[in-house]
Amino acid sequence: MCCHAEYLAVFTRTQHFIMRGDGPLPFDVRHYIAIMAAGRHQSSVVVDQLKDEFLTNGGQAQWLDGIHLAPKKLRDLNEVNKILAHRPWLLNKAHIERLVRGRDNWSLGELLQALTILAHYHAVCSFVHGCRVFSDAPEASTSPALGTPNGVRPHSKCVSSPPRGVPVGELMQKMQTLSQQQSSAAALTAAERSVSYDRLDADTAMLQPRLVGGDDTRLAIDADNVCEDFSRRGETSAAATFRVQDYNWEDHGFSLVNRLYSDVGELLDEKFRTAYNLTYQTMGSFRAVDTSLFRRAVWCHIQCLFGIRHDDYDYTVVNQLLDRSLKAFIKTVCVCPERLEPAKLRRVMDGFQLSEKVHVAILCLEARLQSELLYALRAVMCYTT
Repeated sequence: MCCHAEYLAVFTRTQHFIMRGDGPLPFDVRHYIAIMAAGRHQSSVVVDQLKDEFLTNGGQAQWLDGIHLAPKKLRDLNEVNKILAHRPWLLNKAHIERLVRGRDNWSLGELLQALTILAHYHAVCSFVHGCRVFSDAPEASTSPALGTPNGVRPHSKCVSSPPRGVPVGELMQKMQTLSQQQSSAAALTAAERSVSYDRLDADTAMLQPRLVGGDDTRLAIDADNVCEDFSRRGETSAAATFRVQDYNWEDHGFSLVNRLYSDVGELLDEKFRTAYNLTYQTMGSFRAVDTSLFRRAVWCHIQCLFGIRHDDYDYTVVNQLLDRSLKAFIKTVCVCPERLEPAKLRRVMDGFQLSEKVHVAILCLEARLQSELLYALRAVMCYTT
């Protein structure tokens, strides 16, 4: 994240607040919940760091031998952890009700902090696994920075050698054509936008990552709950499409999380906006580029993977701007990052600067995080109303 100092600053503030700031949960419990989350995606680097923090904050070492040795209150959270990580669209008010009622119950404030930690670390694992692909890429060498803000040079590892311009040049032409079409053509009807979403959803279901081995964390891996597409090829989803116009972060999620878990909403909101709006007006070796079409295509594609639909977006743009290898990368990183095979994705985003590739990994982190939080917060709202 050193490639993007502005984003790194707000990410660090948010993570510090979640793990060490004001909140109802003790520090050791927060870190154990984070271990549960990172274990779902077999991220040994993240899990090992969190284990050290857990023990430093007075955590019981025997809990690390398996979740069956943790208190019942934490064991009860495991089902929600699985659902959020792999099928968040299935989370409903019954799951919330089981946690906040009865013996060893969670208060709503405690549960909101726990849900935030789970979603945060699921998304962090997506970023960490995704960056493995870029760190292994052959062009990840040093050279002068292109288009960095205010004359600031990123860390040397964040700058790639001068990229080939052909793939990026073709993308630039497509963006220019789309921009002209959108400014001159009449807006699509609601029905046409719905069809464009359904087609992208069907296309996405055909991108199937291969299962590869991973580390056993003993805290999360089991056979009864693995990653699953919102829509599988030839099948109807078990859940209705989540329409952002009916429940969204700005109008609904932000106020609920701020009410039950004070101040974290402001930090999350700043982090979402910073990641989404981040641009240095460069794309590969090109300067003075409006990258908004590309950034929005990435964001909307990620949320489509989680069954979230923006009614005002034309999803045909995704297929025009994101090639198949990039869509496959994004799907694997966001849905099942433990299945990434870096050797097979070494040429993804060929021609882009390394810092620009990292930005896509950041978008994967933030769009996934927002998606999980929207499902979690909607379930909490349904319970409280």
